[in-house]
Amino acid sequence: MDDKDKQILQLVQSNARLTAEVISQDVGLSPAAVQKRLKKLRETGVIEREIAVVSPAKAGRELTIIVEVILERENLAQLDAFKRRIRAAECVQQCYYTTGEADFVLILTVADIKEYERFTQEHFFEQSNISRFKTSIVMDRVKVSLDVV
Repeated sequence: MDDKDKQILQLVQSNARLTAEVISQDVGLSPAAVQKRLKKLRETGVIEREIAVVSPAKAGRELTIIVEVILERENLAQLDAFKRRIRAAECVQQCYYTTGEADFVLILTVADIKEYERFTQEHFFEQSNISRFKTSIVMDRVKVSLDVV
């Protein structure tokens, strides 16, 4: 990956709908060269997905919650089982397997505290491998980004 690829990535990170013509003007390449580079970036997995960023509040998901989860045991089967359950949970936006005190850090969006309570009952209280969890309610979205470069 060279500097031109990085320039292209910076542009598509902020707006994945930019045309090759628009990108070409900003990076100094022909539209065909931009299309070729984008194709390669997608095929090699540098660009994993192109998504729409949706406002949680406008989609009826008023609360953003950060949860630190500590497991009772960390054997491979238990880790895989937890990861499968969390991947299937619609309200979980992000899940990170981490070092430090918490084994996992989750980012959730929910309609209200009742929905979060149902989530905790299903995914934490009914699971014997959850030692404890710590909840933080987000008061303000100061910065939201998935930018890498």
